[in-house]
Amino acid sequence: MNFNTRGIVLRTVKYGETSIIVSVFTELFGQQSYIVNGVRSASKKTGTRANLFQPGALLDLVVYHQEQKNLQRIREYRWSVLYQHIFFDVFKGSVATFMVELLQKCLKEPEANPELFYFVEDVMLHLDKASPAVVANFPIFFSLHLANFFGFRIPDEYSAGNSCLDLQEGLFVPQAPAHQFYLDGYNSEVIAQFLRVMQPAEMEEIRLPVTARRYLLQMLEAYYVLHVAEFGHLRSLPVLQEVLG
Repeated sequence: MNFNTRGIVLRTVKYGETSIIVSVFTELFGQQSYIVNGVRSASKKTGTRANLFQPGALLDLVVYHQEQKNLQRIREYRWSVLYQHIFFDVFKGSVATFMVELLQKCLKEPEANPELFYFVEDVMLHLDKASPAVVANFPIFFSLHLANFFGFRIPDEYSAGNSCLDLQEGLFVPQAPAHQFYLDGYNSEVIAQFLRVMQPAEMEEIRLPVTARRYLLQMLEAYYVLHVAEFGHLRSLPVLQEVLG
């Protein structure tokens, strides 16, 4: 059967001489793999078609879907939204690459999760229009709020009496735990600020030193390693930190 669905491209690999296999997080079916034939041939027209499948792209799709198959096919595809900046701005592009990799590492099963889809779609659209100050803070914001959809949300319970963030438990606690995975003092308070952000534009007011942003991103990677099985490491993180400074 044919289905109309929106999708966010996660990863593309070459297949054969002219085809690709693309992983897409779809609105209807969650993460799916599709084979797309003939998009890598030499003509200008098909070259443009291949560009539609850049990681982070938002697409409108008509897909064939059979539950028992691991590899599906796409009948029709076009831009859902054509970004103004993400594919042309090194800063926004690096943030988008980071967010897409983090999302893909969390998606383990091909299950529909429309609320997660709408969240990621909305964040990508805000990123495309964001100011430089907001762009710099986007990776921390996304990392914290993405966790809400996978069962390890950090409750916004920071206070003077609960000023240490235990990353292993995902809770603000009164004192440092026995293990090494925690934030205290300034860093714990900054995380609390990000947890209270509801709209990305609010991050304009959060000004962080480069060293603080780098440290927080490293600790948030550790947070995901603790809570997502076989998470590994984010290949995009060192590039992101180099680009954002």
